[in-house]
This record gives sequence, structure tokens and C-alpha cells, in this order.
Amino acid sequence: MPDAAIAVRQLGRVDYEPTWRAMIDFTVARNEATADELWVCEHPPVYTLGQAGKPEHLLADNGIPLVKIDRGGQITYHGPGQVVIYLLLDLNRRGLKVRELVDRMEQAIIDLLAEFEVAATRLDGAPGVYVPQGGNADYPAKIAALGLRIRRGCSYHGLALNVDMELAPFSAINPCGYAGMPVTQLRDLGVRISPAQAADALTRHLIQLL
Repeated sequence: MPDAAIAVRQLGRVDYEPTWRAMIDFTVARNEATADELWVCEHPPVYTLGQAGKPEHLLADNGIPLVKIDRGGQITYHGPGQVVIYLLLDLNRRGLKVRELVDRMEQAIIDLLAEFEVAATRLDGAPGVYVPQGGNADYPAKIAALGLRIRRGCSYHGLALNVDMELAPFSAINPCGYAGMPVTQLRDLGVRISPAQAADALTRHLIQLL
């Protein structure tokens, strides 16, 4: 059995659907000797709808493709300037339950934002990471989304952190199924960091917590 090392694959900007299919193939083919991996990437503009997602959460047709996939959760948007990290992990090997994995994914993002003096938090019933909106802690804005699929004790899919992107496509959906939920990004919080720098830092935090 391999040690707990995690291989990091830098995919660059890749189309969503073949990357998703590759995650499935990796998970189906893996065995006890397969090392865990993090896949770091960006995607061209795309909406993804979880397996129990409701199509009515797509509010308008703006020409961005919609891909129906097998993760949990509702609808979200991926686009350039957003850091996406897929976690292909053997949870049994790491002694993790799904809720623990989600908590650690959220905590990695919270820890990253704390480096820039951004106070981020969780929101009950809505996986992801949130920051105060306009100083109003009671009406937070979403800065990162999470979604997973577990197959034979192994995870795939992962997280998406908004860094420096065009946020307008979020206005055509109910983000993660919540009508009117505001969405923000690091740039709008005054954090001057490139997506590549954010990806490297977030990968480091994830590996520390996993």
C-alpha cells in the first residue's frame, strides 16, 4: 500500500466534460496501490448540474453550455480565473468520512483567505465558503463551491474558488440552488493574487489538512 503522499497534476485550462470523464475512468481503474491525486485546473465557461439538480435553477440561456454530471449539489458555474481542484482520494486509506473531507476542504479555503485577512466562514446547509457581503455578516457572499461523488470509498470532483473572473454568468443561475445568493471573488475583496498563485497556495493548504 502506498504512503499518504498526494500527487499533484497541473492540467492548465481544460474542457470540463473530458476532465470529468477522466476522473471517472481514474476512479474506476484505481486499486489499493493507486496513489491519491489532486488535479488543478481552470475551465472554459460552463454550467454543471448535479445528479439531483433541478434544471429550473438555470434562469436564462446565455449560450454557456450546461453539463449534467454525477456529483452532489445543484448548479454552479466554472470559468477562466476560477481555481478548480479535484480531489481523487481513497477515503478509507486516509481514515476520512465524507463529512470530514468536506470540512477539511472548506477549512483549507478558510485558512487560505485568512492569510489575506479575509474572514471566511461556513454556512449551515449550504456547503462551500462564504465571506461577509458589504460588511453584512448576516447576508454572506459565496466565494467557493464544493461538490463530491464517492465511489467504492474513493472521492472525485472537488472545489472551485473564485479568484479573478467574470462573475456575470452567475446571474443566470441560482448558485448551488439558492435564489438571490450573492457571489464574490478574491479580486473584489482587494486580494491581488493570480489564479496560479491561489491554486498553489490552496493546494498547499489541502495537502496539510489531508
